[in-house]
Amino acid sequence: MQPQVRDLNSSELHKADAGIGVGIGIRTRISLARFAKGPVCYPLVGLMMVCLVMVTMTDAFLTPDNLINVGRQVSINAIIAVGMTCVILSGGIDLSVGSVMALSGTLTAALMIAAVPPALAIPIGFAVGIAIGLMNGFCIAYAGMPPIIVTLATMGIARGIALVATGGYPIDGLPDWFEFFGRGDVFGLQAPILIMLLVFAVMYVVLDHTPFGRYVYALGGNEEAARLSGVRVARYKLLVYAISGLCASIAGLVLTSRLMSGQPNAGVSFELDAIAAVVIGGTSISGGRGSVIGTLIGAMLLGVLNNGLNMIGVSPYVQNIIKGVIILLAIYISRERSKRLS
Repeated sequence: MQPQVRDLNSSELHKADAGIGVGIGIRTRISLARFAKGPVCYPLVGLMMVCLVMVTMTDAFLTPDNLINVGRQVSINAIIAVGMTCVILSGGIDLSVGSVMALSGTLTAALMIAAVPPALAIPIGFAVGIAIGLMNGFCIAYAGMPPIIVTLATMGIARGIALVATGGYPIDGLPDWFEFFGRGDVFGLQAPILIMLLVFAVMYVVLDHTPFGRYVYALGGNEEAARLSGVRVARYKLLVYAISGLCASIAGLVLTSRLMSGQPNAGVSFELDAIAAVVIGGTSISGGRGSVIGTLIGAMLLGVLNNGLNMIGVSPYVQNIIKGVIILLAIYISRERSKRLS
């Protein structure tokens, strides 16, 4: 016996379409509610508001040259902030990144001046950053030392090595091709921005789509629970600091290329800007909650704010006050969100 197939009349079709529309509307509202509760919402709204204010206050803000300049300025801090995000998510802190950046950059420059092949000089610079990160991680994870004390010490050690090795003078005379990493472009996209996006893309995949990322969040959320669950806490702490050192050395490469010289005094207070980008981006300073996408937005917000305030002639001293207030506001919002979610 063949099943009976009934044609729907126009009224029934209209009801069916309405039902589909209601379903889509509900899903949209659910998605928006989840986004509003997520760590990216407030930083994104803040970035849009800052951009709107700058557009109304100066016509030059949206010019292509200025936007490219903002991208270059953001890229270095953003690359450092990627590694800082990984560390803070695990419940730690890394104050050595600015000094590591300077040491890695000056070492790479010195090796190239000494006729070491670039294919070897650049990886050696990265290896130094990773090595200092591993030293930080070992002291914190295996020796049980406080992260803020360990990284404060290595901050001085790395900076001191860079100054002793160079005598406090910059290393000039780098080959012309080297400026590609700081000033070149690929199909119209600035090389520093491209490097920044690649670093963020890799870390987004690592943190959001691998077991390593889940363990990093677990460490920051409840380290003892993670240990009891079988997570090798010390190993993952070691790795997150190694990642931070690597990101700092990549930023050192970009900055050295941009300046076309190895600067032993480069990167002073860059660790504070990186921490600010992470916190403004919605990552909890106590760890366990945050997003690398939020960090990118936080770095962009700081870059846009610095650029816009310079364009409208605000004193650098006043700029420090404004950034400090924004950081305090971001910490307050993060704390209140944590209370609501707990």
